[in-house]
Amino acid sequence: MRKTPGIRYLATNTPFFFASDGTPTGGFFWDGRARTFAEQAVEPFINPFEMANADKASVVAKLAAAPYAADFVRLFGADIFGDVDGAYLRLSLAVQQYEREDVEFNSYSSKYDAFLRGTAALSDQELRGLALYNSPTKGNCSGCHPSGRGADGSPPLFTDFTYDNLGLPRNPELQRNADPAYFDLGLCQRADLPGRGDLCGAFKVPSLRNVALRKAYFHNGRFKSLKDALTFYVQRDTNPQKFYPLDADGTPLKFNDLPPAYRNNVNVTEVPYNRRPGDAPALGDAEIDDVIAFLRTLNDGFTP
Repeated sequence: MRKTPGIRYLATNTPFFFASDGTPTGGFFWDGRARTFAEQAVEPFINPFEMANADKASVVAKLAAAPYAADFVRLFGADIFGDVDGAYLRLSLAVQQYEREDVEFNSYSSKYDAFLRGTAALSDQELRGLALYNSPTKGNCSGCHPSGRGADGSPPLFTDFTYDNLGLPRNPELQRNADPAYFDLGLCQRADLPGRGDLCGAFKVPSLRNVALRKAYFHNGRFKSLKDALTFYVQRDTNPQKFYPLDADGTPLKFNDLPPAYRNNVNVTEVPYNRRPGDAPALGDAEIDDVIAFLRTLNDGFTP
């Protein structure tokens, strides 16, 4: 149904809320429905599209038979596996603590981190890419994926934990999309947000740390390379025929992964989405390559 969301650099994420200006913010998963790491961690166990265990008792039975079951008993008590709800809760908390505490999830070990610490230099192409990334008239990426240190000096997370509606092309590889009447509407599908048609099509802004290592992009996995993803960002409105099917008279069917009633929700005002067919894209091909060079500096594991 969706591409698996990243789980790194979420230690400072919060439960879902609306900011004072009404901006949806926080939460875990693409639609923010989980409030904590713990809630996010255990949903896949009984999700029919993921691990597909029948129920919590099935998960706990497997946990009781695992090689580390004795460790679980030592930590949570001899009777823990007799209490299904209690064991399932503690399983969620254990995974949560792993994701909070293990350095693998928040290593800040990229070349860009070294650059911010003054222990590495970016190449000319990487510096050009950073400038284009930050420019409000070019890439404008930092509008949702801030690249500067926080007010407290903390390293940038490359997400502001908000949501955006990008009007992605429909992905025919997703099994659910074989049904032409099916649409993944993101935020407005949540049971706790009834009547919020204005949120249909909005999905969470992910961190761009390690983005160059991903094999698919966006919530529906429509694009398979960083070059294709960035090209879509800057040419979605200048060259829509590249990304969307055409109707009988050759007109691109833009935003075709949303029902027509919700296509006005798509972001068409912020750079680089404020273009029209025939306009110059916000970034040229060489500039896209420069931005990609910068994005590669966000890969963890940099060795000076």
